[in-house]
Amino acid sequence: MQKEYKTVESISGPLLVVTGIEGVKYDELVEVEVPGENTPRIGKVLDISKDKAIVQMFSPTTGVQTHNTKVRFRGETFKLGVSKDMLGRVFSGGGKVLDGGPEIIPEKKLDIAGAPINPYSREFPNDFIQTGISSIDVMNTLVRGQKLPIFSGAGLPHNRLAAQIARQAKVTTGEDFAIVFATMGVTFEEAEYFKKEIEKTGAMSRSVLFMNIAADPVVERITTPRLALTAAEYLAFEHDMHVLVILTDMTNYAEALREVSSARKEVPGRRGYPGYLYTDFATLYERAGRVKGKKGTITQIPILTMPDDDKTHPIPDLTGYITEGQFIVSRDLNTRGLFPPVDVQGSLSRLWSAGVGEGKTREDHAQIKDQLFASYAQGKEARELAVVLGESSLDDSDRAHLKFADEFEKQFINQGETTERAIEESLDLGWKLLKMLPRGTLKRIKPEMIEKYLKS
Repeated sequence: MQKEYKTVESISGPLLVVTGIEGVKYDELVEVEVPGENTPRIGKVLDISKDKAIVQMFSPTTGVQTHNTKVRFRGETFKLGVSKDMLGRVFSGGGKVLDGGPEIIPEKKLDIAGAPINPYSREFPNDFIQTGISSIDVMNTLVRGQKLPIFSGAGLPHNRLAAQIARQAKVTTGEDFAIVFATMGVTFEEAEYFKKEIEKTGAMSRSVLFMNIAADPVVERITTPRLALTAAEYLAFEHDMHVLVILTDMTNYAEALREVSSARKEVPGRRGYPGYLYTDFATLYERAGRVKGKKGTITQIPILTMPDDDKTHPIPDLTGYITEGQFIVSRDLNTRGLFPPVDVQGSLSRLWSAGVGEGKTREDHAQIKDQLFASYAQGKEARELAVVLGESSLDDSDRAHLKFADEFEKQFINQGETTERAIEESLDLGWKLLKMLPRGTLKRIKPEMIEKYLKS
């Protein structure tokens, strides 16, 4: 039964305080009827204290008055109508159809808060996802069911990298694969860029897009990733699909949380962010994974821009605690015109070993990855020595490694936006580059593997 009140006590930013309430529940949906408007505005219960409820509005509170405004509590939480027909469609950050097509006829309605996955029910991620990008597939392998964020900085091409992953990502086993892409607080131009990039390669038919742009309500930004993850859970666990969820930009999401927290007059935590930022992030990131008895999986790539390129900022810092590694977008590589500018040394995939090997990628994958890492690190050290002492002071091995580091960046890391490499191509390119080095320095690869793959 819906309960209606005319007891709006105060309005602060996106929040309404309603008094004299009874039987109202946390997260309950609310309709607010403003005098002179035909369509009610929607919000949800953010907090309850005795006979007061704080209502968080999904639309601006402009024009809302404490006098004669009706607040109706609907007795239900925010649910998303889901169907497999969502594939190929574009929605707003609030779940409304944006592409001009027909409304989705839902097969069911799911609570956007989701259901936490019982740790006992989780299965360990162990299958490879091919992104077509060598610096990721070989050096920091993405595994099905993993959560692996992209850490970037202002002005760096993380959006182009995200679009390339969305276009090219696939599972190598030929099973059903889908992309759920959600934007939060990006510009209109960025949102259109993502949409066109996914459309032009034919990936749209297996994608679901949720678009919240900078001009949309701040509070909607908090809802957008939950809508995306609800759609992903439906496709993965009810239609046995392997789903890759890309969320950009988590920094804008955190800023929205901070704004709402400030409106609630909460005691701020680090840098003004709410003290529950870690817990809130966890409610999103922990919705990735594999579940026992289910064929489908959810893999997450959240993207965040680090303010002032500071890894110790609360957003990347807390994200790093919850997720299984990170891709770092390098400002140095970007300045030198390399794309994608993934810092292979600074990046980390803690689960990479579960996704490589015979039957998944190739038998030589683990060894060649280790050798490329070691040789590139030695080459960068030689580069620093050459700057200080001059290249003439280097021995033959250091010169070879210096040349290797240069070619590794030019050929392996730098592949451009339009080049997609199968994992076999990336591994073969790694072997080609290792031919530049003396065989005696290849200490991370077994002799029999060298004889098999490193043909002179």
